[in-house]
Amino acid sequence: MKEDGFDRRSFLKGAVVGGAAAVASSLPKPSEAQPKADAPPPPPAAYAFLNPEEAAFVEAVVDHMIPADEHSPKGSDLGLAVFIDRSLASGWGKGERLYLQGPWKAGAPNQGYQLPLTPAELYRAGIAASNAACVKAHGKRFDKLGAAEREAFLMDLRAGKVNFDGGLPSRVFFAALYQNVMEGMFSDPIYGGNRNKAGWKMIGFPGVIAVHYQNVEKFRDKQYKVDPVSIQDMS
Repeated sequence: MKEDGFDRRSFLKGAVVGGAAAVASSLPKPSEAQPKADAPPPPPAAYAFLNPEEAAFVEAVVDHMIPADEHSPKGSDLGLAVFIDRSLASGWGKGERLYLQGPWKAGAPNQGYQLPLTPAELYRAGIAASNAACVKAHGKRFDKLGAAEREAFLMDLRAGKVNFDGGLPSRVFFAALYQNVMEGMFSDPIYGGNRNKAGWKMIGFPGVIAVHYQNVEKFRDKQYKVDPVSIQDMS
């Protein structure tokens, strides 16, 4: 995406800087496990939560934020839509750990999430409202828009400039969507995203860091090249 929009390199760099160092010292010594060779991408799985129209929206978003280039495949080929779908179908999507008893008053941004909606409900309402706004402005759904139109819409969504019918705050929906794309890009592949550990390889992250704990000090401030290790590799 363009420099004043969702610049891909800034997106990836900002998502992970410092993450490995923060947890290295607290992890236990692992058993002797050797990385396995990458398996080919699995066949596309049926979505557990997203309906076809919602899936088309999410796939279009992740492909726009993470386009295919010399560094990695596009977002949907990396499994980001699958990651989001599985998350929405899980206890997280159902709001199992959210306080949902009210009262529901508009909160300040520093108060965090304040809506009476589970993440799954937020997505369902946000996607429908986003497509309605795109149809109103361009005569077609988000997934049918060109790259420039998608860019402009997402930028307005991020800034809260898109007014959804019913009062749903567009900025809150975008924040959830953007966060989930970052999580899917860099989570362990066992959760559906980061297929073939492409996100980890792109930034040089070694994966399950306990496997490499003995090298944290040895390679501090130095380049450390190693095949990433996932949870599946250690099973």
